[in-house]
Amino acid sequence: MFYNKFAKFVAVLCCVCFQETCTEEYKPNWASLDARPLPTWYDKSKIGVFIHWGVFSVPSFGDGFLGEWFWQFWKGQPRPVAVEFMKKNYPPNFQYADFAPMFTAELYDPNHWADVLKASGAKYVVLTSKHHEGYTNWPSINSWNWNSMDVGPNRDLVGDLAKAIRNRTSIRFGLYHSLYEWFNPLYLKDKKNMYTTQDFVRTKTMPELYDIVRRYKPEVIFSDGQWEADSSYWNSTHFLAWLYNSSPVKQTIVTNDRWGKDTLCKHGGYLTCRDHYNPGVLQKRKFENAMTIDKGSWGFRRNAELADYITIQDLLQELVTTISCGGNLLINIGPTKSGTIAPIYEERLRQMGQWLQMNGEAVYGSKPWKYQNDTTNPHVWYTAKQGGDVVYAFLFQWSQSVTLRSPLASSSSATVDLLGGKPSLVWMPLKEKGVKIEIPAWSNAKWVMVLRLTGFAG
Repeated sequence: MFYNKFAKFVAVLCCVCFQETCTEEYKPNWASLDARPLPTWYDKSKIGVFIHWGVFSVPSFGDGFLGEWFWQFWKGQPRPVAVEFMKKNYPPNFQYADFAPMFTAELYDPNHWADVLKASGAKYVVLTSKHHEGYTNWPSINSWNWNSMDVGPNRDLVGDLAKAIRNRTSIRFGLYHSLYEWFNPLYLKDKKNMYTTQDFVRTKTMPELYDIVRRYKPEVIFSDGQWEADSSYWNSTHFLAWLYNSSPVKQTIVTNDRWGKDTLCKHGGYLTCRDHYNPGVLQKRKFENAMTIDKGSWGFRRNAELADYITIQDLLQELVTTISCGGNLLINIGPTKSGTIAPIYEERLRQMGQWLQMNGEAVYGSKPWKYQNDTTNPHVWYTAKQGGDVVYAFLFQWSQSVTLRSPLASSSSATVDLLGGKPSLVWMPLKEKGVKIEIPAWSNAKWVMVLRLTGFAG
């Protein structure tokens, strides 16, 4: 008895020392699973890149959800724009499955993808393994003739990128996976039976989830497609207990909150709550803002215009406001059917990486400060350095001087620096509250300026 207690104490101590999660202790219920500490790498990373890629990249048409939801809005919940598009451009008997051979990926170079991702400054990537259309981007034995090896590219798209990422970068590899499939007969049968049967979960969803974890060892599982049934139907808690206790990534795996219609914004590793979730105020639990560079779609759209893509200024402001409130930013791009990353996506990612080379100190490993944004200036947001008295002020707009009302100098030796610029700026405390800082006329700063305030309190 004494030995067992001592062994458990040592195991827990080791987990704390190495800042990872403990194993062989989580039970298949939400109370137990939610008690698992989030692996520390995820919070420190702050930035990930989301990649939506699949058969939907062939029609690559629409707006809103229509791009990656094309099949559903053509046949399931018909929208005139999708119906007319097909009538005008494809023969009368054309089926959605006929798009699959056109998903060729002949220009897919995972090494180039890895180089772009590395240049972006992102610390993790989440690739679509399977969207709601059911087509898998790996050779799933549970998706016969509807996977990337059997039809279309004739290669393992997931495996190729996982290998390139791990060979060329320190970026952590993750996978998106949809629990449900719009037109799978087994799922439709379970749905018709009011989810009292689980044939689809037993023979399709769960075998594929276990398969991608064992094959590719992802460190992020972004689950989706959960909203029509409770987590008990999806058997989510049993999968997560295995994932946390026994899987090959049990120490480092991170999961989201989309495991049933009863779990969103309540249960799981981190919270997503909804797409483009940016609450603007400090959150009690870790969250992720999954958002798109193309404002109208997650997948690639041939009919997108320049104004449909967010600017680098908008992207950086989204990043700052997200991490200031304790979140991570997951930035989505949609490759083409041929496997290329459109120049507009690559430009945004490389611009972000350029900015992070100068200002990453204020992003990676940061923590929310006492104030998320300035009390009187909505164009100023804050982060802080872990375990120190350093505060970072992100300026969305600036002139020759800026007034910050939230920071107060805590000592006479307090200093203000411009990241990537002049090492020490002229500043003065204000009588009422705050500090006035002189900004040099010249500056290497681009898009969003970052000030480092050392020796300041709130």
